[in-house]
Amino acid sequence: MGIVEEAHNVKVLGTGNRFIVLAHGFGTDQSVWKHFVPHLVDGFRVVLYDNMGAGTTNPEYFDSEHHSSLEGYAYDLLSILEELQVESCIFVGHSVSAMIGAIASISRPDLFLKLIMVSGSPRYLNDVNYFGGFEQEDLNQLFTAMSENYKAWCYGFAPLAVGGDMDSVAVQEFSRTLFNMRPDIALIVSRTIFQSDMRQILKLVTVPCHIIQAEKDMAVPVMVSEYLHQQLGGQSIVEVIGTDGHLPQLSSPDVVIPVLLKHIQLNIEPISCQRNYHTFQNQEASSTNTTNADVSSLMKLEADL
Repeated sequence: MGIVEEAHNVKVLGTGNRFIVLAHGFGTDQSVWKHFVPHLVDGFRVVLYDNMGAGTTNPEYFDSEHHSSLEGYAYDLLSILEELQVESCIFVGHSVSAMIGAIASISRPDLFLKLIMVSGSPRYLNDVNYFGGFEQEDLNQLFTAMSENYKAWCYGFAPLAVGGDMDSVAVQEFSRTLFNMRPDIALIVSRTIFQSDMRQILKLVTVPCHIIQAEKDMAVPVMVSEYLHQQLGGQSIVEVIGTDGHLPQLSSPDVVIPVLLKHIQLNIEPISCQRNYHTFQNQEASSTNTTNADVSSLMKLEADL
């Protein structure tokens, strides 16, 4: 096992000829995919890894400068694929990892057959003509609560994020992985994620994207999925599923797993770049005009590789 693989607790399961990479979001680790993996191992080589900062990783490997932007995590992802000698893969990214995969695909589109984005958002803050779900004051209060009493914050945040009460198995599981994070690292990671703005790079994403969004998600309003669909540079399709919570693969596996399996097999045709509102109809997103913002950090990432 290489250095990068060891640092990120990389596991490769299954016996198939094709690679599928599963990447988790904030506050979780690769165990969040435990219900999904058994459905994949007979047909794919399944790559699981932990984002740096997860409670299962060695905090000594966490670089507050390198991991102060999502580009740093994208570099980690590309390093893992290089070390595993993966030439192409289907990438399934949950939450922040949806954007991490998008950034990585800009530098190396040849590595990604498609991106499946689960509960992904390019920006969490509201802006002019854009509804991300949070005001800056909301985030300031969140960061303050985390810094003052991390354990108490976890107890309050977990049920809201998952969409259940503390007696729920899914809430208890998310609480466990949240608790496993070192509080100071959790605060740094949360700031990096919630203050990020990836809208300017969406037009540079040219690989096919499958956008999966829960109907009710406290972190990502459903209209964000339509915004992604409109702004991505390549072909995309949206499916909104009738679940509650930001972690549907953990809280509603019976609903989300068939949807994920369908999109793994589905190839988007040009005519299919349409909304597919599974259970949620006539939700129109607010639109915004993005500009060709400076993408020097992405160019630097590509040059480094």
